[in-house]
Amino acid sequence: MKNVGEAPQEELATGERSTRNRVARSILDHGPSTVAELAGRLGLTQAAVRRHLDALVADDVVEAREQRVYGARTRGRPAKVFALTACGRDAFDQSYDKLAADALRWIAEQQGGEQAIAAFARARIAAQSGAYRKAVESVPADKRAEALAKALTEDGYAATARSAPHPQQGEQLCQHHCPVAHVAEQFPQLCEAETEFFAELLGTHVQRLATIAHGDGVCTTFIPKISHAPDTARATETTAHASASTAGRNPA
Repeated sequence: MKNVGEAPQEELATGERSTRNRVARSILDHGPSTVAELAGRLGLTQAAVRRHLDALVADDVVEAREQRVYGARTRGRPAKVFALTACGRDAFDQSYDKLAADALRWIAEQQGGEQAIAAFARARIAAQSGAYRKAVESVPADKRAEALAKALTEDGYAATARSAPHPQQGEQLCQHHCPVAHVAEQFPQLCEAETEFFAELLGTHVQRLATIAHGDGVCTTFIPKISHAPDTARATETTAHASASTAGRNPA
């Protein structure tokens, strides 16, 4: 990863540059964060965090925004959080975005438009599904979201699973990083295929609430509470229903 937040006309002390990178990395790993959250995670004072954030904002690495609230909004003004910009994500992700986008555009033009892109997206997910299936199927139903998050993290998605805000009954799977976000901005079929795969893998319908490709700070998927692992017949029925209900929903 190249250094982020580095002033172009002056030399930063090694310690300063390292800490600034840690602040940006913490936002990448945990999603949009408040000053207090960053200070707690990094063992810094809030004043020090604000100083580094000011430099990162000036360099277009992070941006301030109001914290998004899911469910009932509490009284008071929403907290300010800091999220990575597209420029900031580029500092962590040296990818071949243009090449990938050009290839998908060629597929769409030569092989059948959006349906061809959707077929490619599903084939891509299927080719990567082995490790995810192994991780999820080796744990009880109530641990599957957490197992999926760990498997996604190993593939660079910096994912976490946590209880959904009240009164929702279930969990939120949060992907704080997306290696293909820039391509998914142009081809939302990538996000849709991933959502369908999560539903099939977890054996329940899921709902995509937000995506990085759509401009949100985190890719967030709601997973309803699963009371027990479905039997084979029920799993087949649930999978078919989940794929149909999530296809094309909430595109990036």
